[in-house]
Amino acid sequence: MRASSFLPIARADARILILGSLPGLASLKQQQYYAHPQNAFWRIIEALYGIPAWLPYPERCLHVMQAKLAIWDVCQSAQRQGSLDSAIEKESVIANDINGLLSLCPDIALIVFNGLAAASLFKKHIKLNHHMETMHIQTMTLPSTSPAHAGIGFDEKLARWKVLCT
Repeated sequence: MRASSFLPIARADARILILGSLPGLASLKQQQYYAHPQNAFWRIIEALYGIPAWLPYPERCLHVMQAKLAIWDVCQSAQRQGSLDSAIEKESVIANDINGLLSLCPDIALIVFNGLAAASLFKKHIKLNHHMETMHIQTMTLPSTSPAHAGIGFDEKLARWKVLCT
C-alpha cells in the first residue's frame, strides 16, 4: 500500500519544525497527524504547551501554529504495509519539500525528529540547500511518540521532549 503524508501544519512565524516519518493507518484513516489513541504526541504537546489533547483537531492545529510549531513528515509518500516505520520500503520513498517549507518559514531554528526513523529518512533523502545550511538550523532526535516505541514510558518521553520549551 502506498501511504501519503498530509500538508504541513505551519505558518510563516514557526520556530520549531517537528518531523515524523509517515502517517500510520489510524492517522491516514482520520486524516490527522498522530491520530492513534495510544500515540503520546498530543498528550506531550498538551503537557508542554497547554494545548488540550481533547480539542477538535482543527483547533489543536491552530494552537500549534500559535505556539510557533510546525508539524510535517519527511516522507511525502512511500510503500508500507501497516503502520510500522520499519515496514517503509526505503527505495519507494518520495521526500517532502523540506527546503521549500524552510523557505516559507525562515524563523525555524530547530528541526526535531519524532523518532529515529524520521531522523534516518531525513538524513538519507533530504539535502538542505546551501541557503538553508547557512542558517545553521539545529536538528535533534527525540524518542518516538508512537505506541510501537514502548521501550520508553510516557514520563520519560515527556521529560526528553521538554527540550522544546528551553
